[in-house]
Amino acid sequence: MANSNEQKAIDDLKTVAPEFAKLTQDFLFGDIWKRPGLSQRDKSLITVTCLVALNRIEQVEFHLKKALENGLTKEELVAAITHIAFYAGWPTAASGLTHLKKAIDQQ
Repeated sequence: MANSNEQKAIDDLKTVAPEFAKLTQDFLFGDIWKRPGLSQRDKSLITVTCLVALNRIEQVEFHLKKALENGLTKEELVAAITHIAFYAGWPTAASGLTHLKKAIDQQ
Protein backbone atom coordinates (compact mmCIF):
# COMPACT_ATOMS: atom_id res chain seq x y z
CA MET A 1 0.00 0.00 0.00
CA ALA A 2 1.44 3.29 -1.02
CA ASN A 3 -0.15 6.31 0.60
CA SER A 4 -1.40 7.43 3.99
CA ASN A 5 -5.12 7.11 3.05
CA GLU A 6 -4.57 3.47 2.11
CA GLN A 7 -2.53 2.78 5.24
CA LYS A 8 -5.14 4.42 7.46
CA ALA A 9 -7.86 2.25 5.89
CA ILE A 10 -5.80 -0.88 6.55
CA ASP A 11 -4.98 0.22 10.11
CA ASP A 12 -8.69 0.86 10.80
CA LEU A 13 -9.54 -2.62 9.52
CA LYS A 14 -6.80 -4.17 11.65
CA THR A 15 -8.45 -2.93 14.85
CA VAL A 16 -11.61 -4.89 14.04
CA ALA A 17 -10.55 -7.71 11.74
CA PRO A 18 -6.79 -8.22 11.48
CA GLU A 19 -7.01 -11.20 9.11
CA PHE A 20 -9.39 -9.34 6.79
CA ALA A 21 -6.99 -6.38 6.81
CA LYS A 22 -4.12 -8.69 5.89
CA LEU A 23 -6.13 -10.22 3.01
CA THR A 24 -7.06 -6.74 1.81
CA GLN A 25 -3.46 -5.57 1.85
CA ASP A 26 -1.77 -8.71 0.55
CA PHE A 27 -4.32 -10.19 -1.82
CA LEU A 28 -6.62 -7.42 -2.99
CA PHE A 29 -4.12 -4.55 -3.21
CA GLY A 30 -1.03 -6.72 -3.40
CA ASP A 31 -2.18 -9.23 -6.04
CA ILE A 32 -5.45 -8.31 -7.73
CA TRP A 33 -4.63 -4.63 -8.23
CA LYS A 34 -1.12 -5.50 -9.51
CA ARG A 35 -2.20 -8.04 -12.14
CA PRO A 36 -1.49 -7.15 -15.77
CA GLY A 37 -4.20 -6.71 -18.37
CA LEU A 38 -5.68 -3.47 -17.10
CA SER A 39 -3.96 -0.31 -15.95
CA GLN A 40 -4.39 1.00 -12.42
CA ARG A 41 -6.38 3.84 -13.99
CA ASP A 42 -8.78 1.44 -15.71
CA LYS A 43 -9.18 -0.66 -12.56
CA SER A 44 -10.04 2.51 -10.64
CA LEU A 45 -12.66 3.50 -13.21
CA ILE A 46 -14.25 0.05 -13.04
CA THR A 47 -14.13 -0.03 -9.24
CA VAL A 48 -15.68 3.41 -8.80
CA THR A 49 -18.51 2.75 -11.25
CA CYS A 50 -19.27 -0.63 -9.64
CA LEU A 51 -19.29 0.83 -6.14
CA VAL A 52 -21.56 3.71 -7.17
CA ALA A 53 -23.88 1.41 -9.17
CA LEU A 54 -24.13 -1.03 -6.26
CA ASN A 55 -24.62 1.84 -3.81
CA ARG A 56 -21.57 0.82 -1.77
CA ILE A 57 -21.12 4.43 -0.76
CA GLU A 58 -19.02 3.68 2.34
CA GLN A 59 -16.21 2.61 -0.02
CA VAL A 60 -16.69 5.24 -2.72
CA GLU A 61 -14.68 8.16 -1.33
CA PHE A 62 -11.61 6.01 -0.74
CA HIS A 63 -11.74 4.71 -4.30
CA LEU A 64 -12.55 8.11 -5.80
CA LYS A 65 -9.37 9.46 -4.20
CA LYS A 66 -7.46 6.43 -5.51
CA ALA A 67 -8.94 7.01 -8.98
CA LEU A 68 -7.72 10.61 -8.99
CA GLU A 69 -4.28 9.40 -7.83
CA ASN A 70 -4.32 6.82 -10.64
CA GLY A 71 -4.78 9.50 -13.29
CA LEU A 72 -8.52 9.79 -13.79
CA THR A 73 -9.73 13.36 -14.07
CA LYS A 74 -12.70 14.93 -12.37
CA GLU A 75 -14.35 15.24 -15.78
CA GLU A 76 -13.86 11.55 -16.57
CA LEU A 77 -15.31 10.50 -13.22
CA VAL A 78 -18.29 12.83 -13.65
CA ALA A 79 -18.89 11.41 -17.13
CA ALA A 80 -18.69 7.82 -15.89
CA ILE A 81 -21.04 8.40 -12.96
CA THR A 82 -23.45 10.34 -15.17
CA HIS A 83 -23.42 7.51 -17.69
CA ILE A 84 -24.32 4.87 -15.12
CA ALA A 85 -27.19 7.01 -13.79
CA PHE A 86 -29.31 5.62 -16.62
CA TYR A 87 -28.49 2.04 -15.63
CA ALA A 88 -28.06 2.18 -11.85
CA GLY A 89 -30.51 4.94 -10.98
CA TRP A 90 -30.49 8.68 -10.74
CA PRO A 91 -30.29 8.89 -6.91
CA THR A 92 -27.39 6.44 -6.92
CA ALA A 93 -25.43 8.60 -9.35
CA ALA A 94 -26.33 11.79 -7.46
CA SER A 95 -24.94 10.22 -4.29
CA GLY A 96 -21.77 9.20 -6.13
CA LEU A 97 -21.31 12.74 -7.45
CA THR A 98 -21.74 14.15 -3.95
CA HIS A 99 -18.93 11.89 -2.77
CA LEU A 100 -16.80 12.89 -5.76
CA LYS A 101 -17.15 16.54 -4.72
CA LYS A 102 -15.99 15.62 -1.19
CA ALA A 103 -13.00 13.71 -2.56
CA ILE A 104 -12.02 16.65 -4.79
CA ASP A 105 -12.48 19.16 -1.95
CA GLN A 106 -10.17 17.06 0.25
CA GLN A 107 -7.36 17.01 -2.31
